[in-house]
Amino acid sequence: MATMENVIVLVNRIQRACTVLGDHGGGDGDGSAALPTLWEALPSVAVVGGQSSGKSSVLESIVGRDFLPRGSGIVTRRPLVLQLHKTEDGVQEYAEFLHMPKRRFTDFSLVRKEIQDETDRLTGKTKQISPVPIHLSIYSPHVVNLTLIDLPGLTKVAVEGQPESIVQDIENMVRSYVDKPNCIILAISPANQDIATSDAIKLARDVDPAGERTFGVLTKLDLMDKGTNALDVLEGRAYRLQHPWVGIVNRSQADINKNIDMIIARRKEQEFFASSPEYSHLASRMGSEYLAKLLSQHLEAVIRARIPSITSLINKTIDELESEMDQIGRPIASDAGAQLYLVLELCRAFEKIFREHLDGGRPGGDRIYGVFDNQLPSALRKLPFDRYLSLQNVKRVISEADGYQPHLIAPEQGYRRLIESALNYFRGPAEASVDAVHYVLKELVRKSISETQELKRFPTLQAELAAACFHALERFREDGRKTTVRLVDMESAYLTAEFFRKLPQEVDKTGTGNPSTPSVDRYADAHFRRIASNVSSYIGMVSDTLKNTIPKAVVHCQVREAKRSLLNYFYTQVGRKDAKQLAQLLDEDPALMERRQQCFKRLELYKSARDEIDAVSWSR
Repeated sequence: MATMENVIVLVNRIQRACTVLGDHGGGDGDGSAALPTLWEALPSVAVVGGQSSGKSSVLESIVGRDFLPRGSGIVTRRPLVLQLHKTEDGVQEYAEFLHMPKRRFTDFSLVRKEIQDETDRLTGKTKQISPVPIHLSIYSPHVVNLTLIDLPGLTKVAVEGQPESIVQDIENMVRSYVDKPNCIILAISPANQDIATSDAIKLARDVDPAGERTFGVLTKLDLMDKGTNALDVLEGRAYRLQHPWVGIVNRSQADINKNIDMIIARRKEQEFFASSPEYSHLASRMGSEYLAKLLSQHLEAVIRARIPSITSLINKTIDELESEMDQIGRPIASDAGAQLYLVLELCRAFEKIFREHLDGGRPGGDRIYGVFDNQLPSALRKLPFDRYLSLQNVKRVISEADGYQPHLIAPEQGYRRLIESALNYFRGPAEASVDAVHYVLKELVRKSISETQELKRFPTLQAELAAACFHALERFREDGRKTTVRLVDMESAYLTAEFFRKLPQEVDKTGTGNPSTPSVDRYADAHFRRIASNVSSYIGMVSDTLKNTIPKAVVHCQVREAKRSLLNYFYTQVGRKDAKQLAQLLDEDPALMERRQQCFKRLELYKSARDEIDAVSWSR
């Protein structure tokens, strides 16, 4: 059965992994997500107190090392996320920064310097603050497994070199940590000040009015005026919390100047409480060592209570990350066969969407019908036959067709010339229909490529695919243009004689009904109007025919072929590519590759966390 101490180690490890991947919460401006993260679901301890309340000394007492910057005024200007890892006895103590992962610090004075330097790198050598945390891990046999967050000290006034908003800025930063329900608040208050004026207690009361998450720590007990003590606070009469108050005796400035060892300082602290007439009955529940054990025990209880919700969050996040990985796409295989298979699968996915657009499963195909039902009939109606068949033009064409010998009965050559010239007008609408459908197909290709989610990760393949499709569509357009123009030419090549046989004949003025009677004036205006009317009727018949046959030709040559063989040539070319060329074709967007890598790392983190938590046999 795993001990709870091992589980706290696991929580520390998961928190550190979350930090490395940026999957952590804690304050505005540090890149945390809006939704709860695994970091936020895990408990941690935030150290809160006013400036010069002794926060740094408390942390150093818990760690057993002198490693934090010191000075007057605001010293902690960035949150310090401190993870303590208990090692076996005899193992040398060392520290590691997240921003310097390959360097181990065994000299803790250099740790202090690096904290100061890293703070200055972001804020400059001023008194400005930043919400971006510094992450530090300390490995030592003298610590308990714990995560502590040292926050800038609360203040009431801005000093020189600070903006007027610094008071509110610090409070907002601190609140961004302690507002979280999984945050344990370590409220530091100096014993030589009235507890009613404590900045830490005031803030803790606002976010934790029941005192369920707050641990009260009273520092500087040895600096109280003679004849006074802090028993009312330590015994919970002055301000009651759900957890016991803990008194701390920090190292004096003289001890710090003399570099008194922390182990010796802890011994002197224990002696102070044991020998004090006021506090001796509380000695077993006072001191930094007791505080560290108390926090560790409380973490055990909190983790026990949070395990179901943590497991639920982990499982939900794994599902979301798996879905995101499916959307982004899994890593690409390195062998040519697998790459070729992937390219073909991507092309099939695109073709499926393209066909759905044409067949009605997705919008867009209806625009082709709109070309046939609206654009083509409108273009046919707008042809200038009224002007072409004007009386003056008909006379001119008939006369030119007759030449030096006027027609004897009916001007057949004139009829043919009028009809053949008129039919040429149909070429424009026929070719325009071909072009209109071509542009619709091109737009559907673009739309289908953008809608094929699997293609989004491969910009080079998208470009090659689009170029191949456009090349094929150009060939289909050329075939469509030839076919539709051929339809028009076929109408010119052979006129329907039966149409003219059914037309009513001109009647002579004598009323005999003989069209060849000489009294009929073949050169009167009425005669030419009759010719114009007959030609117009024939043109109308041809127009109705082409209105039906042009769409058939366009669909056969362009739409049908686009559905059947849009990528045939592309498939032939892809099949000839070697592994290097296929790899170039599957070259991904670097931003997408980075996104997949981060998603994969987070997925591995959450799976590892789930497995390790599931592997723990919880003691009751």
